[in-house]
Amino acid sequence: MVKFEATIRQFGEKGEKTGWTYFEIPAEIALQLMPGNKKSFRVKGKLDQFSIQGIAILPMGQGNFILPLNASMRKGIRKKKGAMLQVQLSVDKNPIKPPDGFLACLEDEPRAKAFYESMTLSHRNYFIKWMGAVKKEEAVAKRMSQVIDALSKGLNYAGMYHSLKAERDKLKSF
Repeated sequence: MVKFEATIRQFGEKGEKTGWTYFEIPAEIALQLMPGNKKSFRVKGKLDQFSIQGIAILPMGQGNFILPLNASMRKGIRKKKGAMLQVQLSVDKNPIKPPDGFLACLEDEPRAKAFYESMTLSHRNYFIKWMGAVKKEEAVAKRMSQVIDALSKGLNYAGMYHSLKAERDKLKSF
């Protein structure tokens, strides 16, 4: 486990990362977590007293990484851009589990199942995390349906996301 202090930051104009709240993990600390690694990996630990797990840190070049702070993390730490954060991290090797019923639903859709199984674990995890990011049972069921529909069409997570956004934008224009 590594322990360090970090400043909460926020991207200005940075492509898809525009507006993200995050903190930096310097190369020397990232090397302590996973020596020689320059790709994204999952961590667990504490941000101040708020526990996290299964959170991906993202490479930013020269061995540095960032950990994006989603809404639940920001709420849990009760801090904003510019605040200091006490960080404790270790590598999280626990597999991410899909929502209850997802794999059973895939059994009913052979094309979706075949495409899902052809994907790398990290790409499957994008879908799993998105489905698990909502709490209400109805919302999880809706997202499962959207994922299975996308997989049936051969769409990866980004393709599904853009397709859903286009549908929402189309509805707004009426």
